[in-house]
Amino acid sequence: MLEVTSVTKRYGTITALDGISLHIPRGEFFGLLGPNGAGKSTLMSLVAGLRAPDAGGIRVDGVSREAGGGAAVHALGFAPQSIALYEELTAEENLGVFGRLCGLAGSALRARIDECLAAVQLNDRRKHPVKTYSGGMQRRLNLAAALLHSPKLLLCDEPTVGVDPQSRNAIFDLLQRLNREGLTVIYSTHYMEEATRLCSRIGIIDHGRILALGSLDQLIARLPSTEVVTFARNGAASAAVAALAWFGTLREQADSCELHLAPGVRLAEFFAAAQSAGFPDRAFQLKRPTLEDLFLHLTGKTLRE
Repeated sequence: MLEVTSVTKRYGTITALDGISLHIPRGEFFGLLGPNGAGKSTLMSLVAGLRAPDAGGIRVDGVSREAGGGAAVHALGFAPQSIALYEELTAEENLGVFGRLCGLAGSALRARIDECLAAVQLNDRRKHPVKTYSGGMQRRLNLAAALLHSPKLLLCDEPTVGVDPQSRNAIFDLLQRLNREGLTVIYSTHYMEEATRLCSRIGIIDHGRILALGSLDQLIARLPSTEVVTFARNGAASAAVAALAWFGTLREQADSCELHLAPGVRLAEFFAAAQSAGFPDRAFQLKRPTLEDLFLHLTGKTLRE
């Protein structure tokens, strides 16, 4: 559905995208995960045709983005990070404008407006100006505008920023349903829980490069260890604690310890050794790595502006 080949984009001395390549098959729900300034929105804007790459190529539904013109445009819908609506117009009027820009008219346009307003649960507010909408309602209408012409590929650039939990769940449910019906979705976010819940495959991007790519399980397997055991010292002798260090990398604190189990360690063997060393069974908590662990491992913990 989408082929991005060695794409580079610069803004002056800043390289926003540095030779990125992606292949998104039809029907995939793909997550683009990265911190602020990683290059997510730049990539979205290039695929949408709002900007041109400095190098490389983009094909949408088999058609070159640079040479395909209207065919590539009609194949995709774009819900940008910034709300792209006319505040003085009603929801119905907004969709009418966007629908006509996409070539819809007459009864076909009216039918799609009805379907899209129902899909984003705004049918009862269709006659109200957008300026009276909450942030979550505006986000949902923004999404409806992107879906109006029945695209094959939907680009969602951080579509839940600043919305309430109910609107977030409504957006999630809609996107998952459309994906099950065959819509290819590319979803950019910096929220780990969104990528974990929604995406069948995830690309982690930072400094304009793809750092990791794969399913959630494939990505987490890239971490140095697969499981972490934490336990309280509770007066345990240093020799007892040291006996457990054989099973991985031990990090000791004043009153607790964190053990990163080495690859291949069997939990049954570890707990048997812990019991022999005098630790009670309830002293331990087992934590499996998360997508957030990998994200911070790859992108660092420094705050970004």
